Amino acid sequence: MDKLYRIGQAARLLGVSSSTLRRWEREGKLIPHRTEGKHRLYRLSQFKLSKTQQATRDRKTIAYARVSSHDQKADLERQKKVLEMYCASHGWSYELVTDLGSGMNYYKKGLKKLLNAILEGDIGRLVLTHKDRLLRFGAELVFALCEAREVEVVIINQGAEGKFEEELAKDVLEIITVFSARLYGSRSRKNQKLLSGIKQVVDDVTGA
Repeated sequence: MDKLYRIGQAARLLGVSSSTLRRWEREGKLIPHRTEGKHRLYRLSQFKLSKTQQATRDRKTIAYARVSSHDQKADLERQKKVLEMYCASHGWSYELVTDLGSGMNYYKKGLKKLLNAILEGDIGRLVLTHKDRLLRFGAELVFALCEAREVEVVIINQGAEGKFEEELAKDVLEIITVFSARLYGSRSRKNQKLLSGIKQVVDDVTGA
């Protein structure tokens, strides 16, 4: 007799998330049976994946964590633990990629490694604690690339992070520092005066 599995059981057997099964249903790739209570049930015979689904399953999971500065090392460790626990709870084999740098910096080592792996088709799943851990602005472009390459994106916490204003202020200060140095020279009195004023604003925002 062809055994029926609930969505969580089916996801574990296939090595994917429940959201992936729901997406496959929307795309018509894997249609579940429905109980009277509208619960999804999957038959064992349905688990013969298409070549595309099998390729997605065989590709690795990347768990990505980022902080902006060295003084946020504790937060980086917290992100890593959350990612590790989440991936382990879903039975996913994963690689942890970390970065230290502004959310407005597109040249971070870990980010470049991640983008290259997506383009080369090595990744089947990307896991983040928050969307802003990837990039402050432009994350949607990376997500669009993931969709084009059939990479599942899992964001554990959908809400905004509590320290959003603080990190954004620091990112803006970093940008102003670079452009001010180019405009006035890093050691000029104008540059130092401008940066002093901006830093005071940042301190007021962050409560430093």
